[in-house]
Amino acid sequence: MNKADTDQKKAIILLSGGLDSTTVLAYARAQGFRCYCLSFAYGQRQIVELEKAAGNAQKYGAEKHLVLRLDLDKIGGSALTSDIKVPKKEHLESTRVHQLSRQAEDAIPVTYVPGRNSIFLTHAMAWAEIVGAFDIFIGVNVMDYSGYPDCRPDFLAAFEKMANLGTKAGTTGNRKFSIHAPLLHLTKKEIIELGNSLGVDYAETHSCYDPNSQGAACGHCEACLLRLKGFADSGRKDPAAYHD
Repeated sequence: MNKADTDQKKAIILLSGGLDSTTVLAYARAQGFRCYCLSFAYGQRQIVELEKAAGNAQKYGAEKHLVLRLDLDKIGGSALTSDIKVPKKEHLESTRVHQLSRQAEDAIPVTYVPGRNSIFLTHAMAWAEIVGAFDIFIGVNVMDYSGYPDCRPDFLAAFEKMANLGTKAGTTGNRKFSIHAPLLHLTKKEIIELGNSLGVDYAETHSCYDPNSQGAACGHCEACLLRLKGFADSGRKDPAAYHD
């Protein structure tokens, strides 16, 4: 995409405060988009990620950073939103749920939050109509992902089609919504390398599913293991804080 063609375009960035979404924000800014960042307090145990999201939205000059409250913890069904125990390294290895490569199996871990990306993208679509944006960025990835069904290419394609069929902007104007997932086919190593080329400070990101009360990462959950492997593969040390 030519940068000159995107200088005046607006984009909604789904920003969790994690490694992937922060890289996507930096990428969108480098492409010349005016970024409207959208985060969610959805009852997640890793609430520290919202502090990181706020800092990075400011750092990258977001036009606005909106944080919406969704009480997904009242629905439950996930280790991220209820009292279900977050699996750690030993359990992940013994059950073969832990996936660090393209050889992902179909097992969906207990850290899957029912409907999360559908819900997030729907809110992003609604806000996009209001601000006049037709580009929505999300940091999903299929190479290192944990088996979540809402991180897959066919899901994104289906949502994009739905957005253009079920909105005023998509059905009455000359432009159509586009769902951008620039990290979709990158390994964690490649994502980190991309972020470093864009100047992302990964010390100011949070990935852990089960941080302590000070917000330090556990180092043993699936998100931490994927992140640590990515940094190791890239020959770098993860600058994030770990309590173990």
